[in-house]
Amino acid sequence: MTTSETSGTDDSVLAELTRLRESIDNIDAAVVHMLAERFKCTQQVGHLKAEHHLPPADPARESRQIARLRQLAESAKLDPGFAEKLLNFIIAEVIRHHEQIADAPGTAGKG
Repeated sequence: MTTSETSGTDDSVLAELTRLRESIDNIDAAVVHMLAERFKCTQQVGHLKAEHHLPPADPARESRQIARLRQLAESAKLDPGFAEKLLNFIIAEVIRHHEQIADAPGTAGKG
């Protein structure tokens, strides 16, 4: 905590702030681990696509996923626009990985 936060602030407020920040830190760690697991799966998808000469992007699937995520966000009281931006960012990274896999030596010609 910064000096400006601690000066003149009730100890119970500081304790609550600390508790909430620890929860946020735990959630952030979980999000990073979940993204890592997601990318492990998408890397496998990328290899499968490359082996079978499938395109790195699948616009129909991406549209379905965005619609699904927007609905989940609404149910969770999260801004669907934010959820869509986040998924679009993730999808762009996945496609970039799939393109790299497809362009990697030894990938072409398999399958």
